[in-house]
Amino acid sequence: MEETLIALFADRAAVAGEYVDFLRLAAPALTLLLLLRCCLPLLTFKREPEIWAWLNMSDGAQIPITHWENVLGRSKSCDVTIQFPSVSRNHAVLTRYDDGSWTISDVGSKSGTFVNDRPVQICALKNTDRINIGGVEMQLQPITLRQEVRQAELRTKAASGWDTLINLMMLTLLQCMMLLGFLLRGERTDIVSIFQGFAGMMLCQWLLYLFYIMIRRKSFEVETIAFFLSTMGMAAIATVKPGETVKQLFALILGMVIFLILGWSLRDLERAKKVRYLAVIAGVGFLVITLLFGTEYYGAKNWLILGGMSLQPSELSKVCFVFAGASTMDRIMTKRNLVLFIAYSVLICGLLALMNDFGTALIFFCAFLVIAYLRSGSMGTVALAITALGFAGVIALKIAPHALQRFATWRHIWDDPLVGGYQQTRALMCIASGGLFGLGPEGGMLQYVFAADSDIVFATISEEWGLLMAIMTVLPVVALGFFAIRTARVARSSFYSIGGCTAAAVLVIQTILNCLGTLDILPFTGVTFPFVSNGGTSMIGAWGLIAFVKAADTRQNASFAVRLKKNKKGEKV
Repeated sequence: MEETLIALFADRAAVAGEYVDFLRLAAPALTLLLLLRCCLPLLTFKREPEIWAWLNMSDGAQIPITHWENVLGRSKSCDVTIQFPSVSRNHAVLTRYDDGSWTISDVGSKSGTFVNDRPVQICALKNTDRINIGGVEMQLQPITLRQEVRQAELRTKAASGWDTLINLMMLTLLQCMMLLGFLLRGERTDIVSIFQGFAGMMLCQWLLYLFYIMIRRKSFEVETIAFFLSTMGMAAIATVKPGETVKQLFALILGMVIFLILGWSLRDLERAKKVRYLAVIAGVGFLVITLLFGTEYYGAKNWLILGGMSLQPSELSKVCFVFAGASTMDRIMTKRNLVLFIAYSVLICGLLALMNDFGTALIFFCAFLVIAYLRSGSMGTVALAITALGFAGVIALKIAPHALQRFATWRHIWDDPLVGGYQQTRALMCIASGGLFGLGPEGGMLQYVFAADSDIVFATISEEWGLLMAIMTVLPVVALGFFAIRTARVARSSFYSIGGCTAAAVLVIQTILNCLGTLDILPFTGVTFPFVSNGGTSMIGAWGLIAFVKAADTRQNASFAVRLKKNKKGEKV
């Protein structure tokens, strides 16, 4: 293969210049069209709540139950608001399970929760049971299986097969155009490695698409965005470290496997409930092992060296943290659950502080804020946590010179452009030299600066592919964040809504810290750009996070984490 490729591009110098000029203009145009086709459906889809039961009130009113976990109380933030003085702000929780059964649990209300005139803490419900909360009587009437199937038939489908196919063909065309640019301008010794990286990635995305066809899922926008970001990352690696493109491809494959395994586990909430304990142990275990046996680089002990491979286990702990934090299937409003999760979060952040990995600790803390708010609905909890972070941050800066040095450099990179501000000053100059359309593949100078394919990868993309392409690499991550917020309002389970919103928040926060840190707008933390930065564990962790975003998608035939219903003929709808 190597001899064939070298011979094929022996006279490439003659056409490389003209083709690169074409590529600099064509790539942004094609990317813009692709992202519009992928992001607009995520931001404009019709939100259709699913009705799973009705609450028949004593006055004859019927209240639809649209989630699998529903908070009943006087507060306006409750899923079912009951304006009655003796009803507590957060009084009780109605919970549906995978087999269609329901329970009601009291969450520390003042007047208690009663079923058939008996006080209960948690109780399985039947259709004939009389529920009383704060003196207000009601009965739960679950929908029938026939109604559930009919509801699925009437829901708007996620996307047409042709739309998905066209998007994937456009992405493949973009990848082929970028690959050809590298083959024309790259070093002959790197041709095979670059070709294998891009070709392998294209094969992976088409195999995943074919798998979706087999399981009757039509929505592929989230996955297309992930592969687009991975493409930009592969382009940066092909420039800076072309020999590692194949390694990044293997990480992408492993990330896809984790993505599918998580999606399968999320299909059954009872199974997910059992797996969460394993996630809790694994999340702490990864960090403890790193703390004991890790290697310190640039002040942070967050790397684990196994043979010739370097791993960053904290990236995997993010997935475990989201899984553990979102697991609220049994009693979502109890103080005991919140206290345990706070203790778990403190333990995680404490281990990261001992490792001097304050950038990752900040990401975990932001994820904690999202989970704490979604679980409690209390801005007071979030305000208290932010205040605690302020005190902890001051202490950390006093005892950790590594973190203090980065804060000292922030907004002063030009005062020390050869040492403390070396990376960022070079990054800013190269972004400026790239302009709107870039210098073309392997046409820049930032490739010779340390971490050009990871910590300052945003600048590498800007220099070679232009500021327009760099911005369009950021926007789809932001679109995933808004998509998670939109789906949260109609999500079946709080597990899906909390998991999806938290995972998307982690991706967005990482992107912000990476890009704005490169530009010296925020402190330079060394946080990776999801899917784009070079790093196997970072890639695996990013795929694991979008599994939660995908599971929260309630559009019909969109998520493989949602089981398809069967009609009378046994056909899936």
